[in-house]
This record gives sequence, structure tokens and C-alpha cells, in this order.
Amino acid sequence: MKAQSVRLSIPVLALLLAACASGARPATPDAMTFTHPHHSVHRDGDDLLSAGLGMAGLRTPMAPTFADPEQPTAAELRRRALWTSWRGIADLRPGGVGEAYGSLDAVPGREFHALARLPGARHPHRVMVQLPDAFDAAKPCLVVTASSGSRGIYGSIAVAGGWGLPRGCAVAYTDKGAGSDYFDLDAGVGIDAAGQTGADREHAVFAPEVAEGASGVAFAHAHSQDNPEADWGRHVRQAAEFALQSMSEALPEAGPFTFDNVRVIAVGISNGGGAVLRAAELEGDWLDAVVAGEPSVYSPGEGARSLYDYTTEAALLMPCALADREDLPLSPLSPASAPLRAARCASLAAAGLVEGADTAAQAASAWQQLEQAGWTAEALRAGALSVDFDLWRSVAVTYASAYGRFRAGEHPCGFGFAAQNADFSPRPATAAERAAWWSDASGIPPGNGVGIIDPQAALPDPTVAGLQCLRALNDGDGEAAARVRAGVEETRVGLPREGLPVVLVHGVDDGLIPIAFTSDPYAAWARAAGREVSLWRVRGAQHFDGFPVLPDYGAGSVPVLPCVHAALDQVVEYLDGRGPLPANADIKPLPREGVAAPALEQLAIP
Repeated sequence: MKAQSVRLSIPVLALLLAACASGARPATPDAMTFTHPHHSVHRDGDDLLSAGLGMAGLRTPMAPTFADPEQPTAAELRRRALWTSWRGIADLRPGGVGEAYGSLDAVPGREFHALARLPGARHPHRVMVQLPDAFDAAKPCLVVTASSGSRGIYGSIAVAGGWGLPRGCAVAYTDKGAGSDYFDLDAGVGIDAAGQTGADREHAVFAPEVAEGASGVAFAHAHSQDNPEADWGRHVRQAAEFALQSMSEALPEAGPFTFDNVRVIAVGISNGGGAVLRAAELEGDWLDAVVAGEPSVYSPGEGARSLYDYTTEAALLMPCALADREDLPLSPLSPASAPLRAARCASLAAAGLVEGADTAAQAASAWQQLEQAGWTAEALRAGALSVDFDLWRSVAVTYASAYGRFRAGEHPCGFGFAAQNADFSPRPATAAERAAWWSDASGIPPGNGVGIIDPQAALPDPTVAGLQCLRALNDGDGEAAARVRAGVEETRVGLPREGLPVVLVHGVDDGLIPIAFTSDPYAAWARAAGREVSLWRVRGAQHFDGFPVLPDYGAGSVPVLPCVHAALDQVVEYLDGRGPLPANADIKPLPREGVAAPALEQLAIP
């Protein structure tokens, strides 16, 4: 625990916060850029973790309703955003989160929201702090996190909130410049700081620069022109800075709270895991420890590949590679996806990208290419889920726009986003659809009434032409490809600060963010440089804890989140001097029967 600072007066506090740190912690230029602050109290039937829904409410398959579907209140939007975020991330089966690990007991307290902007950024990102009533000001702790994927501000509630809030820690969040602040280009309206629609350009959280003739829907991750991934670490630090400011203002008799007297642990999964690793490289000793689950991280380590590289490769080749496999886990979309796999093989063969005279031979050729590129059999098998749900294409379309800093309406492959009819043609969004975007959307279409518009789509393989264009942005020529590759390079991670404990937790069966391209090379590279980095490799764990509700995935995979929470527990013991730093581990869960959530002892966490 860092030494406690002497309490200061409010005027001195203001100066201190402006500097962000004292002594060994130099001022950061990113501090004090918060606007549109607002706070709310959550007690008496409401709470910080679930807005009063509790386990029963989160397990309910129907989302909380709006009294007026076109004009939901801020409280209704918050409740539904929490429901969406929990169900999108956590294993809510009996025996899972809230029972074997984490907690869903009501945590009363206060929330503080604001918009933060990095120097030079075109657009802000959201930051939020949850301060529980049980916060121990005598031993202050802060958990800072970033949403996974492109999710909104509550996107890491199960990861950080479910662990930190029941322990009396404040929890700081950022949507890291992505999030669900969509903008309807046709109606000219966006989403305001409270999450409500109808805001004009001046009052919308995100209002994009638009190319001539653009229509449909724009969203921050794709269209901010900021390449937010390049700054994810700085977004995390700003969230921590906002937390210190909010805590000091909320508890003036106990403050000021600074990086010198508050324990700060960063945790995130997926893109959020990548964000906290980018935060770990920032100068200064403002962080005490980092836990990154299944991180999307691009390192200089041997075998590392960028997200855009392996995503566009998978989007093009994997449907064919899986076409002749009979042992794949099934999803509700598998029956519709299966015929398209054979069509993809035929398309690739016609283009000279695979060999073979029939589907079986062509599939074997595609599989072999992916194996030679570093894909493991486990990752390929788990990748069937991403094929079924068209995740590879959705990621590639969005990230091409983000990396190239393209405006809405100028995607180099012609892609756009809009509400869609049953035949996938674009149409205007309804007021009710817009009203639910902030609470329901994952921050990246397709989903929640917004789909991908592909002008190159044509039968029998509707997506292959667009995917070939996206792949060419990775390894082709031209200005657009150069812009995308430059944006990708901006996302390469640096080494964590010397002496900073870092624990990685990653599923060996991860088919979306393969461990062979991310955590394995990062850990080896960082350890070779003398950094304190440990890696827990979890056998049988794929990327999505929420998908084991599907029988094939429930029986064949284990969740990652309980391992992330266990790593946090052990990191705290280490910081308290009660245990060693978590060591490298090859976690092999014990066999189990059925599709119920595994008991904690079955996970065999070291």
C-alpha cells in the first residue's frame, strides 16, 4: 500500500488534481479534461451492480421494458444497459457468476459520469466511477477497467464491478472511444450524455464528420477518425484520474485521493484486456498491478499478429476450412451458415486461393493454410462460432474504417451501416430503435436493428468480394491500404513499466483472439525484457463466457472470468505481502458432466 498523503484543503486539492500526482508521479497532460459531469444515487431497491435486477432479473431472457419505447428515462436505460452487459459477458448459469465467483448482492452507492477528451482527439470517450457506500477511505482501493469489444460504459461491469464493488473498492470505467453512442445520419440525431436519443449535433456525445452523400448510421469506433485503439491506455488512465477527482469531491473529509495513497489495479478482458496492457506501458508508477483476460494485444513478440491481419484472414478462409468438419460445436445459426461454407470454398478455388477439385479438398487446403499461419486446431474449432455469427466480417469492416481514420460514408470497400429490411436493404431507423441503441447495442454492427450494408454482395457467396477487398487493405497496395496499416502500427503495445506485476489469463481454445497471436508472444517478449509478467493458459476455455448457454459450448468449454477473478485475488494477496506473485500456469479443468456451470474446484485454478 502506498504511503498516505497529508490531508489538504480544497484549494490545494484543486491544484493537486490538476497535477494528477506529486513527487515521483509527474503531471500528465491528459488530466482535467472532463465535461458534462452528472451523478446519481443508487440505493433502496436500486444498486450499482444490477440496478436492482439481481440474479433473477439478469437471468430473465427478456430485457427490462421501457414505459415509453420511444422515450425511455435515464434510469430505464441504465437498468437495461446493465442487463445487456451482464448477459453479454458473464456465465449466468446456476453455479456460475454470483455463486462460485463474483457477487450479485446489492451494492448501494453513487455513480459519477462524465465525458473525457484526450488532447488532439476529435471526439470524447465516456468515463464513469462507481463509489460504493462501503468504500473504505482509510484503505482506499480503485479498480480501473475498460469495456470489452466495442461495448458501452457498463461493458465491464461483470469483470471489474462484480469483483471490486463487493470488496468496497471504487471502480472506474471507460468505453475507450468506442461504445454505443450511435448517430442517425438520416435523421440528424444522436445520443446525449444521459444515453437518451434526439440530441442534435451540438448536444450528441458522438457527431461524426460525414462524407458527401453518406447515409444510415455512424458509430464512434468506426467513424471517429481518432483510431481510438491507439489511445486505449491513455483512456484507461483518464478514467482513473476521473475516479480520483470524483472520490475526492464525494468524500472531502477523507481526501484528497491521489495515485500516491490509493491502490490502483487495472483489469479488463478482450479489447479491455488489451487496453489495460496499453495502460501498463505508460510512464509513472500510477498502477499497482494489471490483470488482463484474453487480451487483444499486438506485440513485437515472435509469432504475434495484428487483429486486422488474422481477422481478415479468418473471415476469408475459415468458412471454407470448416466446410467438411463434422465435429464442430453447433449454434442456432449453424444450419444457415453451413451452405455458405461450400459456396466459399468454390469462390476461393475460382480465385486460386485454395486447391482441390471438390469441397472436401478445398476445405483441407484452407485448413492447412490457416495452420501454417499459426492457427491451432483448438482455435479453428472454436472459430466456428465467429463464422456462424458473422463476427469476422463485422470486426474487419469496423476496424478497417477505424485504422484508416475514414469518415462516415467513405469506407474504402464501400461498406456502410443502416437499419435494414428483411431482405437486408437499408431503411430509416425508427424512433424506438434509436431509443434502445445506447442500452442494447454492442458498439459494432450487426445487431440491435443496425446491419452492414455491402454494395458488392452477390450470390452465391454474398460476402466474398467485400472480404477480398478488406484483406487487400492488410497486404495490398494503394493509399487506403497504407492508411489502414499505419493505423494498425499505432496499436502496437510497449513493455509494461519495470516492477509492475502483470498477469495474463487466456483460453487455449480462444477462437476469436487466439492465444498464439496475442498472450503467448506478449508474455515471452515481456519476460525476456525482465518484466514481471505471468500467463495462465486455460485449457478448454474459448472467448465468450456468455455462450455456454448453448448446449454444445456449455458441455465443451469453461468460463475465463472466474480465472480472472482468482488472479485478482492472488494479486491482492501479493500486494498485501501475504502471498507470492501468481506464477505461470497451465490450467487443466477437471472433467465434468452435463452443461451446468463448472464448480470452482473443477476449474483447477492454481
